[in-house]
Amino acid sequence: MKFENLLVETQNYITQITINRPKKLNALNRETLHEIHQAFTALKTDQNTKVIILTGSGEKAFVAGADISEFADYSVEEGKNLAAKGQEEVFDFIANYNKPVIAAVNGFALGGGLELAMAAHFRTASENAKLGLPETSLGVIPGYGGTQRLPQLIGKGRAMEMIMTAKMINANQALTYGLVNHVTTPEELLNFTQKIAEKIMNNSMVAIATAIEAINANYQDGVNGFDKEIDAFGKSFGTEDFKEGTSAFLEKRKATFPNK
Repeated sequence: MKFENLLVETQNYITQITINRPKKLNALNRETLHEIHQAFTALKTDQNTKVIILTGSGEKAFVAGADISEFADYSVEEGKNLAAKGQEEVFDFIANYNKPVIAAVNGFALGGGLELAMAAHFRTASENAKLGLPETSLGVIPGYGGTQRLPQLIGKGRAMEMIMTAKMINANQALTYGLVNHVTTPEELLNFTQKIAEKIMNNSMVAIATAIEAINANYQDGVNGFDKEIDAFGKSFGTEDFKEGTSAFLEKRKATFPNK
C-alpha cells in the first residue's frame, strides 16, 4: 500500500503504520484520516498482519494534533459531522479493531494525536513524550473520543484536570496515570514495542480478537460485559485454536496455533 501521508511496512506479521507529515508534526488533516481508515481497512483481512504498531515519523511528534487550518471556519453542523465521521472511520474503528493495535508514542501526542493513541488497545511511550488535550485553549472540546476514553484510562478527576487546564503531561506522569504501559528511550521505543507484539503473537489470535471484543463490551451502553464474556468464552471451545492450545498444554509442548 502506498499513501501520501503514511508509511506502511510489514515484517514477520507485524505491520508498522507511520504517520508521515514531519513538517506538520504529523498533524491529522482530512486526507491523513482517510488514509488511516484505508490502511486499517485493508489490513483487517491481511493474512500477513497479526499486530499493528501505530507511530509517527521522527522523534518530535507522534501526532501533534489536528490540522486546525482545515476546520477553523466550520459551522456547528460541519463540526458535528467532522467528529462523527472521524469517530466512525478512525477512532472507534481502531478501538474495536479485530487485531491488536499498539500506539508507540514518540514526542508530542496532543489533541487528536492523543485521541488516536487512546483509540489503540494500549500504548508505549518514549521518554520525550508529551501528552495532552489542549482543545479548551482553542474554545472547543475534544471531539474524537477524548472526553470518554481519557477518564476510562486515568480516572475522572485527572481527566477533568487535564482537559480543563489544557496542560501537557510527560511520559513518566502518563505512566503513573496508567495512560501508557511502558516508557523507553526514543532509540528503544520501536524495538521494545515490537518485542511486545512478538509476545502477543505467541498466543491465539482468534482468542485475542475475541478478548478485545469482550473487554470493549464493558464500555458500551446497554451491553452486559459479563454476559458477552460468557458467550464468547463458550464459543472459544469450538475453535481449532482451543483444541491446539489445550492439547499442547496436556502434551507439555509449545502450541502452534492455526488461528482458526
